[in-house]
Amino acid sequence: MNTARTFQRKIENFTCRNCGCLVKGNGYTNHCPKCLFSLHVDINPGDRSAKCHGLMRPLSLQKKNGELKILHFCTLCGHKRLNRVNADDNPEMIIELSSRIG
Repeated sequence: MNTARTFQRKIENFTCRNCGCLVKGNGYTNHCPKCLFSLHVDINPGDRSAKCHGLMRPLSLQKKNGELKILHFCTLCGHKRLNRVNADDNPEMIIELSSRIG
């Protein structure tokens, strides 16, 4: 069985389950740009194979390969995942997370 991580681009709009913001997806959108919350829907990026569907809370920022990433934590199952910081992310929320750089 091939267990390699593969990215599947999914262009989907969604309503944030945390703050209610309507988010226009671009195929790479994986969290709400207003509150930075995400959903635990993927096993591999874009596959929508996770059964949990729990709310993923932004915990901290991490720098990986010279790039800032948001560490998300699933409030249902505890799964953690890193996601890129996007240009349209709420700067106040990024500043707040920056005090928790991991």
